[in-house]
Amino acid sequence: MTSSLPWLGIDTVLLDMDGTLLDLHFDNHFWCEYLPSHYAQLHGISLSMAKAELIPRFAAQQGRLDWYCLDYWSRELGLPIIEIKREIAHLIALRPGTEAFLAALRQAGKRVALITNAHPDSLSLKLERVNLAPWFDRLISAHSYGFPKEHPGFWEALQQDFGFDPARSLFIDDSLPVLRSARQAGIGHLLAVCQPDSQQAEKDTAEFAALRDYQALAAGLDLK
Repeated sequence: MTSSLPWLGIDTVLLDMDGTLLDLHFDNHFWCEYLPSHYAQLHGISLSMAKAELIPRFAAQQGRLDWYCLDYWSRELGLPIIEIKREIAHLIALRPGTEAFLAALRQAGKRVALITNAHPDSLSLKLERVNLAPWFDRLISAHSYGFPKEHPGFWEALQQDFGFDPARSLFIDDSLPVLRSARQAGIGHLLAVCQPDSQQAEKDTAEFAALRDYQALAAGLDLK
């Protein structure tokens, strides 16, 4: 299904970062294992106790900008989040076929923006490890708009800032709530990533077409 996108009717490609271009294993490992271990050490409790305390706190913020805000969690947990992330930055990695897909988009003359909920410090850390910037016309953190991608305000701000035709745009993300928000904003073409974390099984992408292979997607861009 993904290789048969109507590329001649797509001018703009909007791409998520974590779980879409980058393997989500880094983020899942950090939030589910590595950060809780630091929290456990700080408070002299077991890892299981730390997880039992942190998981509900994380869940309460999901879908809000604070969930993605490193400054917020540094204050809340009393830990230097970005410094701790740097300790395992070697786990930051591209998903297979990402660069070939980005190169194909550029060759096809598409306008391409990275749109991420990631905090600017997290975005910068990842760009230090993976040289994504040259492939994009814009790199946009939702924090600059004051709304996460789950919120209609994000898409309104993006339209004003980046100026694109939603109906002639493709958006790829691994979050179903974000994709549903994009659909409400009128984005014409939507794809969900079915295996954002290489260390976990594929997930159900519900009503959205599932992206499994960037190479197949890139092949469909050959319009000659």
